[in-house]
Amino acid sequence: MNAAAAPRTATLYRMVTDRHVCPFGLKAKHLLEQQGFAVDDHPLRSREETDAFKATHEVRTTPQAFIDGARIGGYDDLRRHFGEAVRDPRATTYRPVLAVFAVTALMALAASTAAFGQPFTWRAGEWFIAFSMCVLAVLKFQDLEAFSNGFLS
Repeated sequence: MNAAAAPRTATLYRMVTDRHVCPFGLKAKHLLEQQGFAVDDHPLRSREETDAFKATHEVRTTPQAFIDGARIGGYDDLRRHFGEAVRDPRATTYRPVLAVFAVTALMALAASTAAFGQPFTWRAGEWFIAFSMCVLAVLKFQDLEAFSNGFLS
């Protein structure tokens, strides 16, 4: 058989317990299959098995993918390996703020329609601002200490 015709194989170790299936393990498996690899899947069925795997391979996380015997790493490492973009977790994103404003705008339009029979009123604008301030205030409770430190600064 021609070696070029043989399917490429990747080995994947991922956490799959009766209480938890690692979402990044599922994503890694899907990405490998999408890239044309036959995946030799090794589910780690317990915390002890997972911890032993991590200690043996000197890694901090699972999943871990291996291609041609070389460890590529976790899901983000696989994405980099295949030339796909990886989001920087420290990068500034405005998506949550845009989501808050979109939802509060829809709430204001719905309230205006319920109260006055039409969505676009001056009161809808006022409600949008009020709803937005309330939701943004609640979001500060996610990390009250960081908020207070930032406020004091």
